Amino acid sequence: MTLNIALVGSGPTGLYTLATLVEQPNPMLLTIYEAAPLGGVGMPYSPDATHIAMLANIASIEIPPLTETYLDWLHRQPGAFLRIYGVDPGTLHDRQFLPRLLLGGYFRDQFERLLERGRAAGHQIALRERCRVVDIEALPEGLRLLASTDGAEPEPLFHDRVILATGHVWPDEAQNTPTYYLSPWTGLPEAEIPAARIGVLGTSLSAIDAAMSIALQHGRFSGGSEGAAVVYEPHDPAAIPRITLMSRSGILPEADFYCPLPYEPLQICTEEAAEAEAARGPQGLLDRLFALFAAQLAAADPDYAAGIGLDDLTADSFSAAYFAGRSGVEPFDHAARNLAEVLENHAAKRTVAWRYAILRMHEVFDRMIPMLDEADLDRFDGGLKTVFVDNYAAIPPSSVSRLLALHAAGVVEVLRLGRDYDLDERGSGVAVSGAGGDRRFDLFIDARGQRPLDLAALPFPGLRRQLAQDADPKGREIAVDPQFRLQIPERDAAEIRLAALPFLMRRRPFIQGITAAAEIGTLVARSILPPAEEAPQQSAVAAR
Repeated sequence: MTLNIALVGSGPTGLYTLATLVEQPNPMLLTIYEAAPLGGVGMPYSPDATHIAMLANIASIEIPPLTETYLDWLHRQPGAFLRIYGVDPGTLHDRQFLPRLLLGGYFRDQFERLLERGRAAGHQIALRERCRVVDIEALPEGLRLLASTDGAEPEPLFHDRVILATGHVWPDEAQNTPTYYLSPWTGLPEAEIPAARIGVLGTSLSAIDAAMSIALQHGRFSGGSEGAAVVYEPHDPAAIPRITLMSRSGILPEADFYCPLPYEPLQICTEEAAEAEAARGPQGLLDRLFALFAAQLAAADPDYAAGIGLDDLTADSFSAAYFAGRSGVEPFDHAARNLAEVLENHAAKRTVAWRYAILRMHEVFDRMIPMLDEADLDRFDGGLKTVFVDNYAAIPPSSVSRLLALHAAGVVEVLRLGRDYDLDERGSGVAVSGAGGDRRFDLFIDARGQRPLDLAALPFPGLRRQLAQDADPKGREIAVDPQFRLQIPERDAAEIRLAALPFLMRRRPFIQGITAAAEIGTLVARSILPPAEEAPQQSAVAAR
Protein backbone atom coordinates (compact mmCIF):
# COMPACT_ATOMS: atom_id res chain seq x y z
CA MET A 1 0.00 0.00 0.00
CA THR A 2 1.03 3.61 -0.51
CA LEU A 3 1.48 4.73 3.05
CA ASN A 4 0.21 8.14 4.11
CA ILE A 5 2.66 9.21 6.82
CA ALA A 6 2.66 12.23 9.12
CA LEU A 7 6.00 13.38 10.54
CA VAL A 8 5.33 15.82 13.37
CA GLY A 9 8.51 17.81 13.97
CA SER A 10 11.58 18.30 11.79
CA GLY A 11 14.42 18.83 14.26
CA PRO A 12 17.29 16.31 14.45
CA THR A 13 15.07 13.29 15.21
CA GLY A 14 12.70 14.24 12.39
CA LEU A 15 15.63 14.81 10.04
CA TYR A 16 17.11 11.36 10.55
CA THR A 17 13.63 9.86 10.28
CA LEU A 18 13.16 11.65 6.96
CA ALA A 19 16.58 10.51 5.71
CA THR A 20 15.52 6.87 6.14
CA LEU A 21 11.98 7.33 4.81
CA VAL A 22 13.07 8.86 1.50
CA GLU A 23 15.35 5.90 0.79
CA GLN A 24 12.49 3.39 0.71
CA PRO A 25 11.60 2.20 -2.82
CA ASN A 26 7.80 2.19 -2.48
CA PRO A 27 6.21 5.61 -3.15
CA MET A 28 4.69 7.21 -0.07
CA LEU A 29 2.65 10.25 0.87
CA LEU A 30 4.51 12.21 3.54
CA THR A 31 3.37 15.37 5.31
CA ILE A 32 5.88 17.13 7.56
CA TYR A 33 4.31 19.34 10.21
CA GLU A 34 6.63 21.96 11.70
CA ALA A 35 5.41 24.54 14.21
CA ALA A 36 8.44 26.81 13.67
CA PRO A 37 8.80 29.14 10.67
CA LEU A 38 11.78 27.15 9.37
CA GLY A 39 11.76 23.37 9.15
CA GLY A 40 14.80 21.16 9.56
CA VAL A 41 16.71 23.33 12.03
CA GLY A 42 15.75 22.19 15.51
CA MET A 43 15.12 24.42 18.50
CA PRO A 44 18.64 24.37 20.06
CA TYR A 45 20.15 25.48 16.74
CA SER A 46 17.65 28.12 15.67
CA PRO A 47 18.23 31.90 15.73
CA ASP A 48 15.26 32.26 18.08
CA ALA A 49 16.87 30.17 20.81
CA THR A 50 20.61 30.69 20.65
CA HIS A 51 23.37 33.26 20.27
CA ILE A 52 26.10 33.31 17.66
CA ALA A 53 28.70 32.70 20.38
CA MET A 54 27.03 29.54 21.73
CA LEU A 55 28.91 26.39 20.79
CA ALA A 56 27.37 23.06 19.86
CA ASN A 57 28.47 20.32 22.22
CA ILE A 58 29.25 17.92 19.38
CA ALA A 59 31.87 17.84 16.62
CA SER A 60 31.57 16.70 13.01
CA ILE A 61 33.25 13.37 13.71
CA GLU A 62 30.38 12.47 16.08
CA ILE A 63 27.46 13.65 13.91
CA PRO A 64 25.92 10.90 11.74
CA PRO A 65 26.00 12.24 8.16
CA LEU A 66 22.78 12.95 6.30
CA THR A 67 23.50 13.63 2.62
CA GLU A 68 27.09 14.57 3.54
CA THR A 69 29.19 15.04 6.67
CA TYR A 70 29.05 18.27 8.61
CA LEU A 71 32.74 18.88 7.84
CA ASP A 72 32.18 18.40 4.09
CA TRP A 73 29.32 20.89 4.24
CA LEU A 74 31.53 23.39 6.08
CA HIS A 75 34.22 23.07 3.43
CA ARG A 76 31.60 23.96 0.80
CA GLN A 77 30.71 27.24 2.50
CA PRO A 78 32.26 30.57 1.44
CA GLY A 79 35.03 31.76 3.73
CA ALA A 80 33.23 35.06 4.28
CA PHE A 81 30.17 33.18 5.52
CA LEU A 82 32.18 31.14 8.04
CA ARG A 83 34.00 34.24 9.32
CA ILE A 84 30.65 35.77 10.29
CA TYR A 85 30.50 33.01 12.91
CA GLY A 86 34.09 33.52 14.00
CA VAL A 87 35.30 30.43 12.14
CA ASP A 88 38.57 30.46 10.21
CA PRO A 89 38.01 28.29 7.11
CA GLY A 90 41.69 27.38 7.09
CA THR A 91 41.50 25.68 10.48
CA LEU A 92 38.46 23.44 10.01
CA HIS A 93 38.78 19.89 11.34
CA ASP A 94 36.42 17.11 12.37
CA ARG A 95 36.87 17.49 16.14
CA GLN A 96 36.05 21.19 16.22
CA PHE A 97 33.25 22.65 18.36
CA LEU A 98 31.46 25.30 16.33
CA PRO A 99 28.52 27.69 16.87
CA ARG A 100 25.11 26.11 17.18
CA LEU A 101 23.76 28.45 14.53
CA LEU A 102 26.19 26.95 12.01
CA LEU A 103 25.00 23.46 12.86
CA GLY A 104 21.44 24.68 12.38
CA GLY A 105 22.44 25.92 8.93
CA TYR A 106 23.82 22.48 8.09
CA PHE A 107 20.61 20.80 9.25
CA ARG A 108 18.43 23.16 7.18
CA ASP A 109 20.54 22.57 4.07
CA GLN A 110 20.39 18.80 4.56
CA PHE A 111 16.62 19.02 5.11
CA GLU A 112 16.15 20.75 1.78
CA ARG A 113 18.36 18.20 0.02
CA LEU A 114 16.45 15.30 1.57
CA LEU A 115 13.16 16.81 0.39
CA GLU A 116 14.59 17.08 -3.13
CA ARG A 117 15.91 13.52 -2.97
CA GLY A 118 12.57 12.16 -1.77
CA ARG A 119 10.54 13.95 -4.42
CA ALA A 120 12.96 12.86 -7.15
CA ALA A 121 12.43 9.26 -5.99
CA GLY A 122 8.69 9.54 -6.56
CA HIS A 123 7.50 10.31 -3.03
CA GLN A 124 4.81 12.96 -2.56
CA ILE A 125 6.12 15.19 0.23
CA ALA A 126 4.30 18.20 1.67
CA LEU A 127 6.04 20.57 4.09
CA ARG A 128 3.74 22.56 6.37
CA GLU A 129 5.76 25.14 8.27
CA ARG A 130 4.20 27.38 10.92
CA CYS A 131 1.74 24.51 11.36
CA ARG A 132 1.12 23.19 14.85
CA VAL A 133 -0.54 19.83 15.45
CA VAL A 134 -2.90 20.48 18.34
CA ASP A 135 -4.47 17.04 18.68
CA ILE A 136 -4.17 13.43 17.54
CA GLU A 137 -6.65 10.61 17.90
CA ALA A 138 -6.69 6.99 16.73
CA LEU A 139 -10.08 6.42 15.10
CA PRO A 140 -11.45 3.38 13.23
CA GLU A 141 -11.12 5.27 9.94
CA GLY A 142 -7.50 6.29 10.55
CA LEU A 143 -5.24 8.52 12.59
CA ARG A 144 -6.78 11.98 12.76
CA LEU A 145 -4.61 15.04 13.31
CA LEU A 146 -5.94 18.52 14.00
CA ALA A 147 -3.44 21.00 12.55
CA SER A 148 -3.46 24.78 12.85
CA THR A 149 -1.44 26.96 10.46
CA ASP A 150 -0.48 30.42 11.72
CA GLY A 151 -3.01 30.11 14.53
CA ALA A 152 -5.98 29.51 12.22
CA GLU A 153 -8.87 27.17 13.00
CA PRO A 154 -7.49 23.60 13.18
CA GLU A 155 -8.34 21.34 10.24
CA PRO A 156 -8.69 17.54 10.45
CA LEU A 157 -6.24 15.45 8.42
CA PHE A 158 -6.02 11.66 8.29
CA HIS A 159 -2.92 9.48 8.02
CA ASP A 160 -2.00 5.78 8.15
CA ARG A 161 1.10 6.35 10.28
CA VAL A 162 2.13 9.15 12.62
CA ILE A 163 5.64 9.79 13.92
CA LEU A 164 5.92 12.24 16.80
CA ALA A 165 9.37 13.85 16.69
CA THR A 166 8.44 17.03 18.52
CA GLY A 167 11.76 17.46 20.33
CA HIS A 168 12.36 19.51 23.45
CA VAL A 169 9.46 20.85 25.46
CA TRP A 170 9.97 24.10 27.36
CA PRO A 171 7.55 26.17 29.44
CA ASP A 172 5.54 28.72 27.50
CA GLU A 173 7.09 32.19 27.41
CA ALA A 174 3.85 33.60 28.81
CA GLN A 175 4.57 31.78 32.09
CA ASN A 176 7.69 33.86 32.70
CA THR A 177 7.54 36.82 35.07
CA PRO A 178 9.69 39.97 34.96
CA THR A 179 12.00 38.41 37.56
CA TYR A 180 11.72 34.65 36.87
CA TYR A 181 12.45 32.81 33.61
CA LEU A 182 11.27 29.20 33.64
CA SER A 183 13.75 28.24 30.92
CA PRO A 184 16.76 29.81 29.19
CA TRP A 185 15.17 28.87 25.84
CA THR A 186 11.89 30.78 26.07
CA GLY A 187 11.99 34.55 26.25
CA LEU A 188 15.56 34.91 27.49
CA PRO A 189 17.45 35.00 24.14
CA GLU A 190 15.64 38.13 22.96
CA ALA A 191 15.26 39.80 26.37
CA GLU A 192 17.36 42.79 27.42
CA ILE A 193 18.88 41.74 30.73
CA PRO A 194 20.16 44.50 33.02
CA ALA A 195 23.49 44.46 34.82
CA ALA A 196 21.94 43.09 37.99
CA ARG A 197 22.23 40.23 40.48
CA ILE A 198 21.19 37.19 38.48
CA GLY A 199 20.67 33.67 39.76
CA VAL A 200 20.88 30.72 37.37
CA LEU A 201 19.63 27.36 38.63
CA GLY A 202 21.93 24.77 37.11
CA THR A 203 25.63 24.39 36.33
CA SER A 204 25.44 22.35 33.10
CA LEU A 205 26.04 23.70 29.60
CA SER A 206 22.47 25.06 29.47
CA ALA A 207 23.15 27.18 32.54
CA ILE A 208 26.59 28.22 31.30
CA ASP A 209 25.06 29.28 27.98
CA ALA A 210 22.42 31.32 29.80
CA ALA A 211 25.18 33.12 31.70
CA MET A 212 27.14 33.57 28.48
CA SER A 213 24.21 35.12 26.61
CA ILE A 214 23.68 37.64 29.42
CA ALA A 215 27.38 38.47 29.64
CA LEU A 216 27.53 39.09 25.89
CA GLN A 217 24.88 41.79 26.24
CA HIS A 218 27.29 43.67 28.48
CA GLY A 219 30.69 42.92 26.97
CA ARG A 220 32.72 40.76 24.62
CA PHE A 221 35.43 38.12 24.66
CA SER A 222 38.88 38.65 23.19
CA GLY A 223 41.96 36.46 22.85
CA GLY A 224 41.89 32.70 22.66
CA SER A 225 43.92 32.31 19.47
CA GLU A 226 47.50 31.06 19.28
CA GLY A 227 47.52 30.21 22.97
CA ALA A 228 46.41 33.63 24.21
CA ALA A 229 44.16 33.63 27.26
CA VAL A 230 40.49 34.45 26.76
CA VAL A 231 39.54 37.77 28.37
CA TYR A 232 36.10 39.24 29.03
CA GLU A 233 35.92 42.97 28.30
CA PRO A 234 32.80 44.69 29.68
CA HIS A 235 31.30 47.59 27.77
CA ASP A 236 31.07 49.49 31.05
CA PRO A 237 33.30 48.19 33.88
CA ALA A 238 31.06 49.99 36.36
CA ALA A 239 27.94 48.13 35.22
CA ILE A 240 28.51 44.40 34.85
CA PRO A 241 26.04 41.62 35.67
CA ARG A 242 26.75 39.48 38.73
CA ILE A 243 25.71 35.96 37.82
CA THR A 244 25.54 33.05 40.25
CA LEU A 245 25.34 29.53 38.84
CA MET A 246 23.94 27.17 41.45
CA SER A 247 23.23 23.47 41.88
CA ARG A 248 23.00 20.92 44.65
CA SER A 249 26.62 19.87 44.18
CA GLY A 250 28.11 23.16 43.02
CA ILE A 251 30.23 21.19 40.53
CA LEU A 252 30.97 22.47 37.03
CA PRO A 253 31.15 20.15 34.01
CA GLU A 254 34.61 19.27 32.78
CA ALA A 255 36.07 19.99 29.35
CA ASP A 256 35.48 17.51 26.56
CA PHE A 257 38.36 15.03 26.54
CA TYR A 258 40.26 13.44 23.69
CA CYS A 259 39.42 9.84 22.80
CA PRO A 260 39.44 7.53 19.77
CA LEU A 261 36.35 7.71 17.56
CA PRO A 262 34.52 5.58 16.59
CA TYR A 263 34.58 3.88 19.99
CA GLU A 264 36.97 1.02 20.53
CA PRO A 265 35.16 -2.15 21.68
CA LEU A 266 34.80 -2.97 25.36
CA GLN A 267 36.15 -6.29 26.59
CA ILE A 268 34.11 -6.99 29.73
CA CYS A 269 31.11 -4.66 30.02
CA THR A 270 29.84 -5.54 26.56
CA GLU A 271 26.28 -5.46 25.27
CA GLU A 272 26.33 -9.26 25.09
CA ALA A 273 27.43 -9.58 28.72
CA ALA A 274 24.83 -7.05 29.85
CA GLU A 275 22.07 -8.79 27.90
CA ALA A 276 23.05 -12.09 29.52
CA GLU A 277 22.62 -10.48 32.95
CA ALA A 278 19.28 -8.98 31.93
CA ALA A 279 18.11 -12.42 30.79
CA ARG A 280 18.46 -13.59 34.40
CA GLY A 281 15.63 -11.24 35.38
CA PRO A 282 15.28 -7.78 36.92
CA GLN A 283 15.97 -8.83 40.53
CA GLY A 284 19.48 -7.57 41.35
CA LEU A 285 20.15 -6.49 37.76
CA LEU A 286 21.70 -3.13 38.66
CA ASP A 287 24.23 -4.76 40.99
CA ARG A 288 25.17 -7.33 38.34
CA LEU A 289 25.62 -4.58 35.77
CA PHE A 290 27.77 -2.63 38.21
CA ALA A 291 29.98 -5.69 38.64
CA LEU A 292 30.59 -5.62 34.88
CA PHE A 293 31.18 -1.86 35.05
CA ALA A 294 33.71 -2.19 37.87
CA ALA A 295 35.56 -5.06 36.21
CA GLN A 296 35.84 -3.11 32.95
CA LEU A 297 37.01 0.05 34.73
CA ALA A 298 39.65 -1.85 36.71
CA ALA A 299 40.93 -3.54 33.57
CA ALA A 300 41.06 -0.26 31.65
CA ASP A 301 42.77 1.82 34.35
CA PRO A 302 44.06 -0.13 37.39
CA ASP A 303 45.65 2.96 38.96
CA TYR A 304 42.40 4.92 38.86
CA ALA A 305 40.49 1.94 40.26
CA ALA A 306 42.92 1.61 43.16
CA GLY A 307 42.90 5.36 43.79
CA ILE A 308 39.15 5.55 44.35
CA GLY A 309 38.94 2.24 46.23
CA LEU A 310 36.84 0.58 43.54
CA ASP A 311 36.91 -2.84 45.22
CA ASP A 312 34.86 -1.44 48.11
CA LEU A 313 32.36 0.55 46.05
CA THR A 314 28.83 -0.32 44.98
CA ALA A 315 26.32 0.97 42.46
CA ASP A 316 25.15 3.33 45.21
CA SER A 317 28.50 4.60 46.50
CA PHE A 318 30.51 4.90 43.28
CA SER A 319 29.22 8.38 42.39
CA ALA A 320 30.43 9.88 45.68
CA ALA A 321 33.91 8.47 45.07
CA TYR A 322 33.86 9.67 41.47
CA PHE A 323 33.04 13.27 42.44
CA ALA A 324 35.12 13.35 45.64
CA GLY A 325 38.09 15.03 43.98
CA ARG A 326 35.91 17.93 42.83
CA SER A 327 33.31 18.34 45.56
CA GLY A 328 35.74 19.84 48.05
CA VAL A 329 37.62 22.02 45.57
CA GLU A 330 36.93 25.57 44.42
CA PRO A 331 35.12 24.89 41.11
CA PHE A 332 37.04 27.39 39.00
CA ASP A 333 40.40 26.14 40.27
CA HIS A 334 39.45 22.64 39.20
CA ALA A 335 38.11 23.94 35.88
CA ALA A 336 41.42 25.65 35.12
CA ARG A 337 43.45 22.52 35.94
CA ASN A 338 41.11 20.27 34.00
CA LEU A 339 41.18 22.57 30.97
CA ALA A 340 44.98 22.57 30.93
CA GLU A 341 45.03 18.77 31.12
CA VAL A 342 42.44 18.39 28.36
CA LEU A 343 44.23 20.78 26.00
CA GLU A 344 47.51 18.97 26.59
CA ASN A 345 45.88 15.60 25.94
CA HIS A 346 44.21 16.84 22.77
CA ALA A 347 47.54 18.14 21.47
CA ALA A 348 49.24 14.82 22.26
CA LYS A 349 46.19 12.73 21.19
CA ARG A 350 46.38 11.08 24.58
CA THR A 351 43.38 9.26 26.07
CA VAL A 352 42.61 9.06 29.79
CA ALA A 353 41.65 5.40 30.06
CA TRP A 354 39.12 5.60 32.89
CA ARG A 355 37.22 8.49 31.28
CA TYR A 356 37.03 6.65 27.97
CA ALA A 357 35.86 3.43 29.62
CA ILE A 358 32.99 5.22 31.39
CA LEU A 359 32.04 7.02 28.18
CA ARG A 360 31.72 3.76 26.25
CA MET A 361 29.88 1.97 29.06
CA HIS A 362 27.10 4.55 29.19
CA GLU A 363 25.83 3.17 25.87
CA VAL A 364 25.67 -0.34 27.30
CA PHE A 365 23.74 0.91 30.33
CA ASP A 366 21.44 2.95 28.10
CA ARG A 367 20.13 -0.28 26.60
CA MET A 368 19.70 -1.93 29.99
CA ILE A 369 17.88 0.86 31.86
CA PRO A 370 14.44 -0.07 30.43
CA MET A 371 14.89 -3.52 32.01
CA LEU A 372 15.50 -2.24 35.56
CA ASP A 373 12.70 -2.53 38.09
CA GLU A 374 11.46 0.64 39.78
CA ALA A 375 13.67 0.26 42.86
CA ASP A 376 16.82 -0.21 40.80
CA LEU A 377 15.81 2.59 38.46
CA ASP A 378 15.55 4.98 41.41
CA ARG A 379 18.95 3.80 42.66
CA PHE A 380 20.46 4.30 39.23
CA ASP A 381 19.00 7.82 38.94
CA GLY A 382 20.55 8.80 42.27
CA GLY A 383 23.96 7.28 41.58
CA LEU A 384 25.50 5.96 38.39
CA LYS A 385 23.33 8.13 36.16
CA THR A 386 25.03 11.27 37.53
CA VAL A 387 28.43 9.77 36.70
CA PHE A 388 27.51 8.91 33.13
CA VAL A 389 25.89 12.31 32.52
CA ASP A 390 28.91 14.16 33.90
CA ASN A 391 31.21 12.09 31.70
CA TYR A 392 29.39 12.26 28.36
CA ALA A 393 28.13 15.83 28.82
CA ALA A 394 31.62 17.29 29.05
CA ILE A 395 31.60 20.71 27.38
CA PRO A 396 33.70 22.36 24.66
CA PRO A 397 37.08 23.56 25.99
CA SER A 398 36.33 26.99 24.51
CA SER A 399 33.25 27.22 26.73
CA VAL A 400 35.40 26.48 29.79
CA SER A 401 37.90 29.16 28.71
CA ARG A 402 35.11 31.74 28.43
CA LEU A 403 33.62 30.70 31.76
CA LEU A 404 37.02 31.16 33.43
CA ALA A 405 37.28 34.59 31.80
CA LEU A 406 33.87 35.57 33.19
CA HIS A 407 34.91 34.44 36.64
CA ALA A 408 38.18 36.39 36.43
CA ALA A 409 36.17 39.49 35.48
CA GLY A 410 33.91 39.10 38.51
CA VAL A 411 30.86 38.24 36.41
CA VAL A 412 30.26 34.59 37.35
CA GLU A 413 30.47 32.57 40.56
CA VAL A 414 29.22 29.11 41.57
CA LEU A 415 27.07 28.36 44.62
CA ARG A 416 26.52 24.94 46.17
CA LEU A 417 22.92 24.63 47.35
CA GLY A 418 23.09 21.22 49.02
CA ARG A 419 20.30 18.67 48.85
CA ASP A 420 17.68 20.87 50.53
CA TYR A 421 17.15 24.42 49.35
CA ASP A 422 14.26 26.86 49.06
CA LEU A 423 13.22 29.39 46.43
CA ASP A 424 10.98 32.29 47.47
CA GLU A 425 9.47 34.56 44.82
CA ARG A 426 7.68 36.78 47.32
CA GLY A 427 8.83 40.37 47.49
CA SER A 428 11.25 41.86 45.01
CA GLY A 429 13.26 39.35 43.03
CA VAL A 430 13.86 35.76 44.13
CA ALA A 431 15.37 34.61 47.42
CA VAL A 432 17.38 31.38 47.62
CA SER A 433 18.27 29.59 50.85
CA GLY A 434 20.55 26.56 50.96
CA ALA A 435 23.86 25.18 52.11
CA GLY A 436 25.63 28.21 50.66
CA GLY A 437 23.59 30.64 52.75
CA ASP A 438 20.82 33.06 51.85
CA ARG A 439 20.91 35.06 48.61
CA ARG A 440 18.50 37.40 46.87
CA PHE A 441 18.54 37.93 43.12
CA ASP A 442 16.95 40.61 40.96
CA LEU A 443 16.43 38.04 38.20
CA PHE A 444 16.28 34.24 38.31
CA ILE A 445 16.57 31.68 35.49
CA ASP A 446 15.77 27.98 35.77
CA ALA A 447 18.39 26.43 33.46
CA ARG A 448 18.30 22.81 34.58
CA GLY A 449 17.70 21.59 31.04
CA GLN A 450 15.14 19.19 29.67
CA ARG A 451 13.49 17.02 32.30
CA PRO A 452 11.61 13.77 31.67
CA LEU A 453 7.93 14.30 30.90
CA ASP A 454 4.99 12.01 31.53
CA LEU A 455 1.54 11.53 30.04
CA ALA A 456 0.12 14.67 31.66
CA ALA A 457 2.49 16.82 29.60
CA LEU A 458 1.59 15.27 26.23
CA PRO A 459 0.16 18.20 24.21
CA PHE A 460 -2.51 16.18 22.37
CA PRO A 461 -5.67 15.88 24.52
CA GLY A 462 -7.41 13.22 22.42
CA LEU A 463 -4.36 10.97 22.36
CA ARG A 464 -3.79 11.66 26.04
CA ARG A 465 -7.30 10.43 26.87
CA GLN A 466 -6.81 7.27 24.84
CA LEU A 467 -3.46 6.51 26.46
CA ALA A 468 -4.77 7.24 29.97
CA GLN A 469 -6.74 3.99 29.88
CA ASP A 470 -3.50 2.03 29.97
CA ALA A 471 -1.04 4.44 31.58
CA ASP A 472 1.60 3.71 34.16
CA PRO A 473 -0.35 3.80 37.46
CA LYS A 474 2.21 6.23 38.90
CA GLY A 475 1.77 8.49 35.89
CA ARG A 476 5.51 8.57 35.37
CA GLU A 477 5.90 7.42 31.81
CA ILE A 478 4.18 6.52 28.55
CA ALA A 479 4.49 2.91 27.45
CA VAL A 480 6.09 2.21 24.07
CA ASP A 481 7.25 -1.02 22.49
CA PRO A 482 10.84 -1.58 21.22
CA GLN A 483 9.90 0.20 17.96
CA PHE A 484 8.53 3.17 19.97
CA ARG A 485 4.94 2.31 19.06
CA LEU A 486 2.36 3.72 21.47
CA GLN A 487 0.20 1.15 23.23
CA ILE A 488 -3.34 2.45 22.70
CA PRO A 489 -6.15 0.39 24.29
CA GLU A 490 -8.65 -1.01 21.78
CA ARG A 491 -6.58 0.38 18.93
CA ASP A 492 -4.01 -2.37 18.47
CA ALA A 493 -3.47 -1.45 14.84
CA ALA A 494 -2.85 2.24 15.57
CA GLU A 495 0.55 3.10 14.16
CA ILE A 496 1.72 6.08 16.20
CA ARG A 497 5.42 6.19 17.02
CA LEU A 498 6.59 8.30 19.96
CA ALA A 499 10.05 9.61 19.06
CA ALA A 500 9.62 12.77 21.16
CA LEU A 501 12.65 12.53 23.41
CA PRO A 502 11.37 14.18 26.64
CA PHE A 503 8.66 11.51 26.92
CA LEU A 504 11.23 8.73 26.62
CA MET A 505 13.80 10.06 29.07
CA ARG A 506 12.56 8.28 32.18
CA ARG A 507 13.74 4.94 30.77
CA ARG A 508 16.22 6.37 28.24
CA PRO A 509 17.96 9.20 30.13
CA PHE A 510 20.87 9.50 27.68
CA ILE A 511 18.87 10.17 24.51
CA GLN A 512 19.09 13.96 24.24
CA GLY A 513 22.01 14.06 21.82
CA ILE A 514 22.15 14.06 18.04
CA THR A 515 23.53 10.53 17.84
CA ALA A 516 20.54 9.24 19.83
CA ALA A 517 18.20 11.25 17.61
CA ALA A 518 19.74 9.55 14.57
CA GLU A 519 19.43 6.10 16.12
CA ILE A 520 15.79 6.56 17.12
CA GLY A 521 14.77 8.29 13.89
CA THR A 522 16.32 5.54 11.78
CA LEU A 523 14.74 2.75 13.84
CA VAL A 524 11.28 4.34 13.83
CA ALA A 525 11.32 4.98 10.09
CA ARG A 526 12.37 1.42 9.30
CA SER A 527 9.74 -0.02 11.62
CA ILE A 528 6.79 1.60 9.82
CA LEU A 529 7.88 0.81 6.27
CA PRO A 530 6.41 -2.20 4.45
CA PRO A 531 8.79 -4.84 3.07
CA ALA A 532 10.37 -3.67 -0.18
CA GLU A 533 8.85 -6.53 -2.16
CA GLU A 534 5.25 -5.55 -1.28
CA ALA A 535 3.39 -4.17 -4.28
CA PRO A 536 2.22 -0.60 -3.58
CA GLN A 537 -1.53 -0.16 -3.21
CA GLN A 538 -3.53 2.95 -2.60
CA SER A 539 -3.77 4.08 1.02
CA ALA A 540 -7.23 3.72 2.53
CA VAL A 541 -6.76 7.16 4.05
CA ALA A 542 -5.53 8.67 0.77
CA ALA A 543 -8.58 7.19 -1.01
CA ARG A 544 -10.85 9.37 1.06
